[in-house]
Amino acid sequence: MADTTEAAEHLALVLAQGGLQKATARVLAAFMFADEDSVTAPDLAERLGISSGSVSGAIKMLSTVGLIERAAAPGSRREHYRVREGAWATLMSAQNGMVQAMFQAADRGIQAAGPDSPAARRLEEMRDFYGYMFAHLPALVERWQAERTKSRP
Repeated sequence: MADTTEAAEHLALVLAQGGLQKATARVLAAFMFADEDSVTAPDLAERLGISSGSVSGAIKMLSTVGLIERAAAPGSRREHYRVREGAWATLMSAQNGMVQAMFQAADRGIQAAGPDSPAARRLEEMRDFYGYMFAHLPALVERWQAERTKSRP
């Protein structure tokens, strides 16, 4: 078994810098580097040296966004969790709703600020960016899934 502690902590740091809460980032990194296919919340708390409440909150958040799921563990009385197959594509697909909301918020802001105002110019860039993302993100995820399927044995 390789010592992946430093790499896992680095991933957690990058995830936290990207906006995840520190405990959630560490839990996700622990899932990514786990030697087992699934892990329990108490195992994660022990490995990471954090409270069971922090692990529980992280599991709830990661489940909500589609990154992890419950896993069958015959013979075990504890809940087991694992990284979902296709989790990253699921996460990006779920982002499409947020992208659309950002587009609509920018468009509403343009209407409120007036078309020739400095605020409108800034909001137009935001709206145009999110409009582009909304139009192209689903196709990008589909292409990635198709290529991934082709590259698997």
